[in-house]
Amino acid sequence: MASIDLNKVLDNAWADKSLPEILAAPVAALKGVSDRDGELLQEAFGVKTVADLAELKYVRWAQALAALDAAK
Repeated sequence: MASIDLNKVLDNAWADKSLPEILAAPVAALKGVSDRDGELLQEAFGVKTVADLAELKYVRWAQALAALDAAK
């Protein structure tokens, strides 16, 4: 089972939330992502939430390419 230190990837206000709350949160809940970054992601790709970002095909493609490179 995968695990992650939520304090390292989320802004403090979101670190104690449930996973469904985090996935429904705006992308600015991620540490290092500003409200403006979230606006730009929404304008460019229609991404509003953390879940939207995770499911963005370009993110998945980039992850697949990185995994292929790591496997060599």
